[in-house]
Amino acid sequence: MMLMAHPAVLKNLVERYENLSVLHAESGSEDVRRQMDDVAYTLCVSTGTRDIDAALVAARHRLPATRVEDDSLLTA
Repeated sequence: MMLMAHPAVLKNLVERYENLSVLHAESGSEDVRRQMDDVAYTLCVSTGTRDIDAALVAARHRLPATRVEDDSLLTA
């Protein structure tokens, strides 16, 4: 069984990665790229995935605010 990071941790990592992506697009800084790589690695480890795209999908799926709630099984 794999342990999953707490949703608050995942939210922080996703936000950090997204912010760093914007910074990197604007500046192309090698330091920002290294930080992105570090956050990407942490996201992959935290979600049990092997690439950043899969890690972002998995992390977002675990975030309560981004999940679609299916209430079709609830009775009135």
